[in-house]
Amino acid sequence: MAIITNHIHQKIHPYLRTNHTFGCPYVMMKTYSFEKLDVWQDARLLANLIYKKTKDFPTEEQYGLTNQMRRCSVSVASNIAEGSARTHLKEKLHFLTIAYSSAIELLNQLILSCDFGYLKYEELNMELRPLIQTITYKIHRLKQSLNNPN
Repeated sequence: MAIITNHIHQKIHPYLRTNHTFGCPYVMMKTYSFEKLDVWQDARLLANLIYKKTKDFPTEEQYGLTNQMRRCSVSVASNIAEGSARTHLKEKLHFLTIAYSSAIELLNQLILSCDFGYLKYEELNMELRPLIQTITYKIHRLKQSLNNPN
């Protein structure tokens, strides 16, 4: 691979810089507003936990409950992110409402997973439920702060 000068890097990608210490290019990415939100960080953690927990679910649930739970957990983080990019308050609130609803739907699926014997109630009550409660509380507070900016 040919060495490209820093000037050319800037034309190719405005965030690409050269690390002068090591002489190699690296990317300095823009941080989007949703990435700074604690609630999005929590939702990201939740999605990762759900993927790990559902890995051991029965194979017959791969396209059923497992898929639904994974999609639901991703929906929480995704809707928080998408809402943050909207310019109109009504749209922001709409996406936060979807994120909140997805978190509640996921809680229901986790309870059912315990009922079916796929997950231990201790895992739900000690790890997952408190995280979902934290996320829903933060979504609620974020919606309040958007409605009442003073």
